[in-house]
Amino acid sequence: MFGEFKKFAMRGNVIDLAVGVVIGAAFSSIVASLVGDIIMPIIGIVTGGVNFSGLSYTFGSSVITYGKFIQATFNFLIVAFALFLFVKAINVMKRKEKEAPTAPAEKPEDVKLLAEIRDLLRKKA
Repeated sequence: MFGEFKKFAMRGNVIDLAVGVVIGAAFSSIVASLVGDIIMPIIGIVTGGVNFSGLSYTFGSSVITYGKFIQATFNFLIVAFALFLFVKAINVMKRKEKEAPTAPAEKPEDVKLLAEIRDLLRKKA
């Protein structure tokens, strides 16, 4: 059973996924800082000093903190946009890699021999 697990865990897709999750978590904290420390204060200045994370509504004994939801929505939109730009840049690089000129491939030996046979048959006809 351990051998099967080791074989499963060492497959390329699982390792790629694990690396992606770790990088995604680190990227998420960077974007959260970008939103919380830079973008939201600027939006607060534009909107007259409103701090979105402090916005709430009290209903009886319950507090609905819709400002945190607004903050999370901004975080999501910025993460999604940053990932969009990242994937788009990678696709452009892949496209350029595919379009790079390559040296013409030399014909395989059997194709050369068939061409010689064809030419000899044309001469005899």
